[in-house]
Amino acid sequence: MVDQLVDETGRIVVGVDGSAGSEAALRWALAHARQMNASVEAVAAWQYPDMYGYSWGYLPSMPDGGDFSASAEKVLEEAVARVKDQVSTTTAVTTRVIEGHPAQVLMEASRDARVLVVGTRGHGAFAGVLLGSVSQHCVQHAPCPVVVVPRSDAGDAPVAG
Repeated sequence: MVDQLVDETGRIVVGVDGSAGSEAALRWALAHARQMNASVEAVAAWQYPDMYGYSWGYLPSMPDGGDFSASAEKVLEEAVARVKDQVSTTTAVTTRVIEGHPAQVLMEASRDARVLVVGTRGHGAFAGVLLGSVSQHCVQHAPCPVVVVPRSDAGDAPVAG
């Protein structure tokens, strides 16, 4: 399926949260953007923490200054800069920070995309073979083809959905 995407044109949407998996996904998107004659749009999602924990004395960690949107934007910009420093590309990357659950944000952002690219975050030997909840949702519900890129240290090939 990935080979079928190469000759298409359009926009590649990639979910970026600053994790190693999302940076691997961004590297994949940049590497294939030129072949696909596509642009790359890196999307970060943020949301306010659930409130039910407050009644038990739990306070969620807050980003610097308490501004979730600014924190997500900073993480996104730093991740894009890091990846662009690692790869040789002239492909421009547009960025968007959107409030909402990551799976829903990516579904909406990829509505008219050629392909949606997400990474995995695996947590150990067993969990590493499973898709995370966001990538699983994207594979099952995205309005376009989805490529799931494993972390670069996993050594696996991308999975197309």
